[in-house]
Amino acid sequence: MKKILSVLSISIAASTLVALPTYAQNNAAAVNTAPANAAPVSPAPAVRGYPDFADLVEKANPAVVNIRTTEKVNVRQSGGIPGMPGLDDEQAEFFRRFFGIPLPTPKQQQPNRKPQQEEQNRGVGSGFVIESNGYILTNAHVVEGATTIYVTLPDKREFKAKLIGADKRTDVALVKIEATGLPRLPIGDSSKVRVGEWVLAIGSPFGLENTVTAGIVSAKSRDTGDYLPFIQTDVAVNPGNSGGPLLNTRGEVVGINSQIFSRSGGYMGISFAIPMDEAMRISNQLRSTGKVSRGRIGVAIAEVSKEVAESLGLNKARGALVRNVELGAPADKAGLEPGDIILSFNERPIEKSSDLPRIVGDTRPGSKVSLMVWRKGAQKELSITVADMEPPEKVAAKKQDDEPAATTTNALGVGVIDVSDAKRRELSIKTGVEIQALAEDGPLSRAGARVGDVIVRLGDVDIIAAKQFEIAVKAVAKNNKSVAVFIRRGDSTLVIPVKPGK
Repeated sequence: MKKILSVLSISIAASTLVALPTYAQNNAAAVNTAPANAAPVSPAPAVRGYPDFADLVEKANPAVVNIRTTEKVNVRQSGGIPGMPGLDDEQAEFFRRFFGIPLPTPKQQQPNRKPQQEEQNRGVGSGFVIESNGYILTNAHVVEGATTIYVTLPDKREFKAKLIGADKRTDVALVKIEATGLPRLPIGDSSKVRVGEWVLAIGSPFGLENTVTAGIVSAKSRDTGDYLPFIQTDVAVNPGNSGGPLLNTRGEVVGINSQIFSRSGGYMGISFAIPMDEAMRISNQLRSTGKVSRGRIGVAIAEVSKEVAESLGLNKARGALVRNVELGAPADKAGLEPGDIILSFNERPIEKSSDLPRIVGDTRPGSKVSLMVWRKGAQKELSITVADMEPPEKVAAKKQDDEPAATTTNALGVGVIDVSDAKRRELSIKTGVEIQALAEDGPLSRAGARVGDVIVRLGDVDIIAAKQFEIAVKAVAKNNKSVAVFIRRGDSTLVIPVKPGK
């Protein structure tokens, strides 16, 4: 398993476990002791017993497989001693020195000998059959770096598997074995999973094949990555369970067990599964093309806090705050600006910033969609053409130009100068003023502003020059209310709510 974070161990003494009386026993006691003139009592609801998973497991087990991976590594070779094969260099040297066996010269030690490779076990995981002709789903980290993938069925047949494709971002991999008529697991609708419902995990924890554990769904849409809203459960999942199925009580796969939360690698009551709707979407692309295509628009985003929302006039904290727009990217061409808040993308609402990468990633590259943004106290609709995902370009840090220090301060406790042309090009901005002086206990200093930051907007007013900035500060100071200060720092735009001082 990967992303192992913390562990907790709790022991419960057997003497603290107390058997509870059944409802029938309680009811009989109540009937025998109730007075004759007592008011009628409504019947208690029927007590539901624990579910019996035996039939479900019997049907599901044949479709759950063990996955073993190996890798080839170079092994050190020895010149060897006649009659004593298999010694490494250190052992051979010991026998030569203490038993008088002549040391071979460098020419006698086979200088042209090629290094030998040896196949070694790399790891063990789990998987499950999704099609009877041999397609199997597992985790990408289970098969990552493997030279050979071996799949063992519950009937002990072993196959060499072919890797069809793997996606590290979602940790989903698709492999194929040459077999037909295999039992497969039905795919469930992970969007209908309810918090509190029973679920099971089947896999090979620590290499122990066909192990079943049960628990409940603890939470849904748990954010632990850009592209996955995980299903959180309390099902016991350990190393080796990776890639195994998470089943509902109807025997349908609703997730792929992927991660645990642990300090030392052991289970501590929290595990995460990849929702099957996402896993199947990825597997379909892997089967078709061997890779996954994702959309991108070229923005850096941040969460919208309650304070930021209030300062910008939003009715509640929602959406994704645009911190930076990549020059020449789809967002730049569509007119998106730093400080905008993206409220919806392709008519799908953005409730929190982590929603945006998933929705954009799910959009086919080349698609032309609409997005709604919040800008200067009003909604604005833009049209954008989604591009294909690619690694972000690295921008080298540039030395800032020397500028004369500002000497004035104001209700924000800041002194500014006009931004130079070089600085504007460096930060990809059109206007703004650069902070050159900060009052030690001034409002902007307390809010986290730094010398060298560039103020590009104050509330709804775009800042174009130092003199105009001073006028804008005086205007907001009269209102005695918090105002959003848009600050450009490096390749990001920060929105800082500040209440001007007197």
